[in-house]
Amino acid sequence: MFTTIEYTVTAIVCLISAVVIQRIFSKEKLRRADQKAIEGIKWFGLAIFVWGLGALINLILVTGLQWSSTNKILIYLGVLVSLANSLFIILSLPSIEHQKKPGILVRLVERFSTDEFVGVYCGVLGMITFVFIASSYGNTEISNNFIWLIDIPISILVAISLLFELNKAFVGRQMKFMYLPTFVLFILIVIAVSHRMIPQDKVLQFIDQEFWSVLGSITAISFKFLFILLFSILLYSWKFLSEKEQQQNLAEELENQNAELKRINEQYVLANESHLDTIKSLKKNLQVLQETSKIEFSERQREVLGYLAHYGDHKSYTEIAQEMHISTDGFQTHIHQIKKLLNVSGSGGKEQLVTFAKSNNFLKYTSFRDNA
Repeated sequence: MFTTIEYTVTAIVCLISAVVIQRIFSKEKLRRADQKAIEGIKWFGLAIFVWGLGALINLILVTGLQWSSTNKILIYLGVLVSLANSLFIILSLPSIEHQKKPGILVRLVERFSTDEFVGVYCGVLGMITFVFIASSYGNTEISNNFIWLIDIPISILVAISLLFELNKAFVGRQMKFMYLPTFVLFILIVIAVSHRMIPQDKVLQFIDQEFWSVLGSITAISFKFLFILLFSILLYSWKFLSEKEQQQNLAEELENQNAELKRINEQYVLANESHLDTIKSLKKNLQVLQETSKIEFSERQREVLGYLAHYGDHKSYTEIAQEMHISTDGFQTHIHQIKKLLNVSGSGGKEQLVTFAKSNNFLKYTSFRDNA
């Protein structure tokens, strides 16, 4: 009776929950939500669906076909359902978002693609299952519960990983009050695993059969309900957190855009100031040119500038004076007077005079012949 109630309640609740979760997954996918998060919704939904499907098959076989609950085929089916459920929960763990370092199992899952991890998981456990079935099937001396030894380490590992990942996620959402329900879920999973592992014929020597059956049914139903409840809370807290993060991201994006616009504006201001300085400099140079164009040079000064335009880049003042067949002192006197007229001073005076002479075509005032 208790077994029938367990299968019925589990099948109804889990299958309905799986359909609801699948609809949520479809809506979030259409909304183009974060891929990693909605993948977690899909795997959680499949884990719950496997529970419901397994319970429905057991209900049909036990109630409809009158199979015994200790039938080897039923136990093998239960192990298969449990291993599939553990696989889907493991695949969903990376989607439980938090700021802390993920656990070992999560890091292991993230090292592989989904197909690779499923292949490795099924391959390893398939070989182990074959060995267990080959050694126990048809052997009356080995308890039917022997096959559960395959699932026990996986279930405990998944329970521990789920406990830590859920607690980290709830802490990140300021939901530390969820510590207790998460810990209770872990305890219920351990009790359910122990109930499977211990042979019933051994237990009945110490505990009443009805109490043992009630304990198993209540534990199995309770941890499934609590799992669905915790996942639903996590799902909706993720949804609210996601919406809040989207708003924060939008605000940050607008703030960054505003900062970028300010930076660009500052660049434009600096560029305009630079252009203004350039314009002022050009106006000043134009003014200087206009002023210098009005300066009246003597015939000898024009000749000096002509020689500077021709020889100034590669000859010294002394060498240029020799080319003009005048003394160096006389040449320097003309240079001094020209600098004074042009208001040229400083160490770059010669270069300025050469540039001025070339730009104003003072070569036309020379009558020498270049034999170089």
